[in-house]
Parts: sequence; structure tokens; C-alpha cells
Amino acid sequence: MRPARLAVGVVSAGRVGSVLGAALARAGHTVVAASGVSASSLARAERLLPEVPILPPDETVRRADLVLLALPDDTLAGMVRGLVATESLRPGQIVVHTSGAHGIDVLGPAAELGALPLALHPVMTFTGREEDLERLTACSIGLTAAEGAEAAWNVGEALTVEMGAEPVRIPESARALYHAALAHGANHLMTLVADCTELLTRAGIGQAERLVAPLLSAALDNVLRHGDRALTGPVARGDLGTVRKHLAVLAEQAPDVAPAYRALARRTVARSTAAGLLAAPAAAELTELLDDPAEGQQIQ
Repeated sequence: MRPARLAVGVVSAGRVGSVLGAALARAGHTVVAASGVSASSLARAERLLPEVPILPPDETVRRADLVLLALPDDTLAGMVRGLVATESLRPGQIVVHTSGAHGIDVLGPAAELGALPLALHPVMTFTGREEDLERLTACSIGLTAAEGAEAAWNVGEALTVEMGAEPVRIPESARALYHAALAHGANHLMTLVADCTELLTRAGIGQAERLVAPLLSAALDNVLRHGDRALTGPVARGDLGTVRKHLAVLAEQAPDVAPAYRALARRTVARSTAAGLLAAPAAAELTELLDDPAEGQQIQ
């Protein structure tokens, strides 16, 4: 099912909205207006959506057949209510939001007017630059439509394919856990890697990013291919002495990182044990060590 050529209104021209708007334009749709306030949004719109007029959200929406709401999670519901209150939305429009945390319930007021609600969440981190259009072709989009509304699911899938991405159906009931999983993986991975490189820099080791890039790339590839069987390192081996030294040096030189190390080490104990890599007695000793706040107060 291929949607007719649509007039697209982008609210707002942030990192995601500008890229998806450009992808829809590349697919043959017409971006008729976009909203944006900050200097970065205006510059992004000029670069990715050239010659598209910048208008307030209500005027942008009135011009559109396809309304693309690329807004922060916490502002989405208020915007939908505001567009309904100002009579900016109309029956027959396709109203799409890009939030990962929400399904289509947040678009309820628009659906009550007769609009077609869709959630299209790109499973990718964007910078708002031209290269994101190519990243989009290698990613999936989490799609949610009304239960039993097959025509709506088909429209969402067609739009996703037109933008070059792969649609993955996410039921409304799974949306919160879906987004928590993605945030836990992607956002916390960034935090973890940043902590890693910062610790190396504190130790006086130069070119930390270059040092760890092959290791981290291999670890990511291994876990995606082999799951828990790919776990390595002192926790998975049950090397109590090494873990004790880690706790000590982190307590002394990086107390801000030590709690995260303990929490992730506990999860590694649990996953290693479940995978049969770590024997129960060793797992118990490690857990006792990691739960003891007195451990790690001085380097052994």
C-alpha cells in the first residue's frame, strides 16, 4: 500500500523532525511548512528543508495532510490538546508522532476528531545533519497504530518503507517497556563508554577512545551474535581478587563511578550464572563482595 502524495507539516524542525521531513520529501511528498523557534532549529530547517516556510505550529498543521509531531515526550500531549482547541486539526489528516515513550493513546483527542493516529519512532540517534538520511535507511522504526485497524498499520508501514527504514510493529501495551529497553541500551551505553574513556584519561592514558574502540566494538558484536555466552572478564570468570581490586581503586579514585560498577557487576553475576558460565558458589561470593559497602575502601 503506497500512500498518495501528501502535504507534510513538521512540528518541529528538531533533529528528528527535520530528518524525517527530508526523508518524506525525498520519497516524493511535499513538506508545505515547518515550525521552529531556536536558532539551531531554523538553521537545520534551512539546510534539510530548503525553501519550506517556517510557521507557527497551528498554521503548519492547517496546511498539512500528514502532520509530523517530532516533539519531546513530555510536551506531546499538551501540543495535541492545543491543536484540537485551536481547531487546527481536521478529520482525515494523518497525525504521526515520533516519541518512543508514547503509543497512540496520546493522540486520542486527534483521533476523536477523525484523524488517523500513528506512532513512528526511529530506533536511531540523530544529529540533525545530512548523514542522518543515510542512517535512516539502516534503521528500524517502531510503529504503533490502533488495535485491529489494519489499514492504519499499512499506512504506517508504507510511510516507513518510503523513508527507507524497516517497520516493526509495537503493540500499544508494549510501548513503555519497548522504550525503556532502548533507552537502557543506547543511552546507558553512551554513559558507560564515556565513563570508561574518562577513567583511562584520569589514569594518564592518552588516546583513550582509540584504545577502547576495537574492544568495545568486538564486545557489542559478540553479544548481539551470541548473547550471554559472549560474557567475559573477571566477573564472568569468578575472579574475586580482581573484582576486589577494582572496587578499591574506584572507591579511591572514581567514587562517582563505583556505584555503577557495582550495579552492572551484579547484573553480570546474574546473567553469567543463568548462562552456566559462573558456578553458584563463585556467584554467591561475588554477590557478597559487591553488596558489602565496606569492600573497596583501600587498594589491596
